[in-house]
Amino acid sequence: MESGFNVSLSYVFNVAHGGITMSNNNQAVVEIAQTAGKYTSSIVLQADNKYIDVKSILGLFTTLVNTKSYELHVHGPDADEAKAAVSAVFAKHGLDVKVVAE
Repeated sequence: MESGFNVSLSYVFNVAHGGITMSNNNQAVVEIAQTAGKYTSSIVLQADNKYIDVKSILGLFTTLVNTKSYELHVHGPDADEAKAAVSAVFAKHGLDVKVVAE
């Protein structure tokens, strides 16, 4: 017999200064992390003075609601493809991300 559990996070409030609303956050975080997970490259988001692994759902949840501009650092064999794909997901959700040329 399999055991398991489902966790559903549902937030409804607005952030007054930047970031995205929590109601939109779930979808954005999941889509960004899933897209990043398709690539072997290291994909790191710089937000203020924090560096977050974009493949980490928890890291994204704590970052995307408090910051309004981001820098994306990508290193690895499929970096060009990863930059394009992850940037497109940020744009889809109205998040301002600047890809840093390394």
